[in-house]
Parts: sequence; C-alpha cells; structure tokens
Amino acid sequence: MNKELSDTTERISLAGIDTINLLGVGDANLKVIQNSFRSRVFARGDEIVLSGKGPEVELITSVILSLREQAENGVALTERDVAYAIDKVIHQRSSGQERERDSQVMAVKRLVKPKSRGQTEYLEAMQASDLVVAIGPAGTGKTYLAVAAAVAALNERQVERIVLCRPAVEAGESLGFLPGDFKEKIDPYMRPLYDSLFDMMSRDKANRYLANEVIEIVPLAYMRGRTLNNAFMILDEAQNATRTQMKMFLTRMGFNSRAVVTGDVTQIDLAHASESGLVDIQGVLQDIEGIRFVMLDEQDVVRHKLVHRIIQAYRSGNGRGAEPGG
Repeated sequence: MNKELSDTTERISLAGIDTINLLGVGDANLKVIQNSFRSRVFARGDEIVLSGKGPEVELITSVILSLREQAENGVALTERDVAYAIDKVIHQRSSGQERERDSQVMAVKRLVKPKSRGQTEYLEAMQASDLVVAIGPAGTGKTYLAVAAAVAALNERQVERIVLCRPAVEAGESLGFLPGDFKEKIDPYMRPLYDSLFDMMSRDKANRYLANEVIEIVPLAYMRGRTLNNAFMILDEAQNATRTQMKMFLTRMGFNSRAVVTGDVTQIDLAHASESGLVDIQGVLQDIEGIRFVMLDEQDVVRHKLVHRIIQAYRSGNGRGAEPGG
C-alpha cells in the first residue's frame, strides 16, 4: 500500500524526561503540535502516540525527538520553542537538508540555544565573524545572545576580557535629576547588561570579574582613546550612538578582538534620528568583507506572545504616538 495514503501509528517514549517541561503546563506545548498537523497526537502515560499519514507522522516524530533532546539537556521548553522546532523541521524537509547542527554556546550557568531561525543566524555569525551588527526590535535576544557569546569566548580563553557598553542617552528624563554620584546615575542605563551577565554566571563570579576588570560595563563615552586587544566588545542600544561615536567604538578593536553591535532603529532617542550611527553603518559598512549584518524581526521575539503582536501593530501603523520602549 502507498505509504503516503496509509495510516501509521508511532509511539515515542518519554521515560526519564520531565514531561511537564516537554508537554507544557496544561499540555500547552503539546497543543501547539496538535494544532499544527492533521495527525492525532496525544500523551498516554510516559509516551506520546502519533497516528496519521506516514510522511506527516515522520515529520512530527522528528519534531518531538528534537524537543526531547533539548529537554534532556535541561532546556526549559516554551510554546515558542515548539513552534520553532516545527518550523525548522518543515524547512529542512522542504529544502532537502539533513538535520542541521544545533548552534549553541555554553555560558557558566547555562547552555544557551537560539530559539528562532534569525537567532540561529545571529549566533553562527558571532562564532564566525570578528564584527557582527544585529538589528531588530525588542525581545529578539540581541543583547542576551551577545553576552552569552562573550562569556562563552571568555570561558574558552578565546579572549581575555569582555567590555560591555551603552550610550547614556536621556530618554525623556534628565540624568542631572537622578540621585547619587555619576556611577549611581549611570548604573540604571547599564542595568540590562548586568542582568544578562548575572544570568550567565554566578553573581559572585561576575562581581569578581568586574572588580578585576576582566569584565567592564561602561558608558560608550569611556571608550574613547582606548585600544582593546584580546577582547570581546559589545555596543548595546547602538541606535543611540552618533555616527562619530560609532566610528570611535569600531576603531577600538585591537589584535584578536571581536565586536558585536546591537540596536533597534525604531527606538532612536537622539534629538535627530538621522545622526544615529546604527542607521549610518548599514550603508557605510554593508559591503566590507568580514562584517556580518543580521536583521531580526518580530518572528524572532522570545518574550511574551503579546510582544510579538505589539511589534506587528506598531510596524503596520496601527499604533499611535512614540515607538514602544524596551
């Protein structure tokens, strides 16, 4: 009988797996799979049972095996992870590709894996190129993955130090009216970098690295006049760096150094958006060999599902007023 027309039943064991992680709370992850295919997919005891046409059952099996492998590696699975696994397997089948090597980096505390096709491209670009520019909306993992790649490079002794910086641009609030000395005024601008760093390694180890200047978190203006060898440099919120500041940052790269520039061109807080260095370099540096540009979009958002819809609404012009922050 034609395999394409005949019904096939497949059972996939979940023995030894955290089934709540794999299936989701209230079977939310399983429902994503059920709603994506015509075949019957249900959990029974410590196994998942599939019933449907042969080719589709094979495809669903590949999806579940991929998710099971991630669960075995300690990845906390979300509905977004399931949707990405489905998209990835379908793309591989339609393009005739073999199962591609999973991109990932090992930070001190966790294994960090991309959760979308754009994030996979971004992580692979950072592993292959000395200068990567990532542009995309809030929630696409631009900062988080860059810090993960930097920590992994430090762990593997590919670099000797990490330098994280942001432009300290006032977005409707004046620094002068914030309490405290200069460092206390600046720290809130740097907080997202601290948050990402503390998620990659213990707070004690991070603070020790910070105290010994193995890791630096500084305002962009403090980069002027320096040359950084054996360093992993990250410029975050680069849409708020001027063209002059962008050139200054990029020319800090010394021997055996790597740089990542991240930003969102829809959230420019400069008085004149045309002054944004991130906008400028898309034309100036686009064709230079050794520089990779990665464009992320709402399909790469890994925050709450409403963030994806909010970004779509603003992009389509349904939103009113200023662009959303974050």
